[in-house]
Amino acid sequence: MSLLPLISEHLKPFHGQTIGVAVSGGGDSMALLHLACEYYGAAQVRAVTVDHGLRKAAADEAMMVGRVCDGLKVCHDILRWTGWSGKGNLQDQARRGRYGLITDWAKTRGIKTVLIGHTQDDQAETFLMRLARGSGVDGLSGMAETRVENGILWARPMLAISRQELRDYLAAKGATWVDDPTNDDESFDRVKARKILKTLAPLGIDAVRLAKTANGLQLARVALEMQTQEAAKNLTQIIDGNVVVARTGFLALPDEIAARVLAHGLVWISEADYRPRKTALTAALDDIRRDKSTTLHGCKIAVRQNNFVILREYQSIKDLTCGGDQIWDNRWRVIGDDKDVTIRALGPNGLDQCKEWKKTGKRRAELLVSPSVWQEGRLIAAPMAGFGTGWQVKPIKNADDFVSSILSH
Repeated sequence: MSLLPLISEHLKPFHGQTIGVAVSGGGDSMALLHLACEYYGAAQVRAVTVDHGLRKAAADEAMMVGRVCDGLKVCHDILRWTGWSGKGNLQDQARRGRYGLITDWAKTRGIKTVLIGHTQDDQAETFLMRLARGSGVDGLSGMAETRVENGILWARPMLAISRQELRDYLAAKGATWVDDPTNDDESFDRVKARKILKTLAPLGIDAVRLAKTANGLQLARVALEMQTQEAAKNLTQIIDGNVVVARTGFLALPDEIAARVLAHGLVWISEADYRPRKTALTAALDDIRRDKSTTLHGCKIAVRQNNFVILREYQSIKDLTCGGDQIWDNRWRVIGDDKDVTIRALGPNGLDQCKEWKKTGKRRAELLVSPSVWQEGRLIAAPMAGFGTGWQVKPIKNADDFVSSILSH
């Protein structure tokens, strides 16, 4: 039994490059490992396993993956995550830690594409979990087949294949896999969704149907993103690193498109992983309509007569610092001869030292969050506030980046 005909078209775009495969030891990822070897050949595949250190058996499972890789003649690495502090959302932190480790692993090995073993069942369960949270089109469109993040392309070639088909494939090969006991732990939302699917099956609501619904919503999402991109192209400017939006045109937009333009501006400025929650975003839209400035998502939304500006909120970055040879706030490059300096937000204390700042024509709120140069606690330059010489600040992203990044990757 071979599933290659079902996924070969999804693997074909990456032929000719070294392929990373994320392998936990479970049936889905082990099947993906075997399928990748069948399609690309073992020499083109590198496998990676992240041991989160949360279960005693995890280390043994990682070693099992290594033994399977040895048999397949596939290079395999084990990475260990030690980021759990005992506080917060464990699953979310583990996921972020896993992707961060694999990203670094891939980059150091020149790997541009990493395959992930998500299945049709995962897609259906994701749909149900997001439905329970009240997600809109974007959330209900589920997991994309490919996405680019931090310079790595993450691909899910098995979204049309069921979990059971993968286990049947492994059993036919006599291949080994392990079942994670947390897959039966009903304290996790995904396990609850998995059990609910069984209850819904008599109504014809099964993994196949929900996955197809998610795929249909992905098409709707793309259409909305294209309309959002067109609105942003016509109504926004990037000035001094901030997003400036023409109010009259913005307020004439359909509510869904206006919300998307605003959400994208907030994420783009704050560098957040996710857009604000719907209730908070709706409240911000209402404030803009009432000519009221507000704060959200680490940003200030400053409403003015003809436009509104999305800029950094000072409180969110007042303690953010970096060296003179680094990118500050993931948005600014500070250029000068002396690298033995600290870059941080100018802030009220710094602005008070810039006696001529009003001559720049810039507003106080914008200058408070602008990058400035300090040495041994002394302000030596605030280029945007007209203070100091020999220093420049340049945003590393521009209007083209803002508009092009609206489309999902």
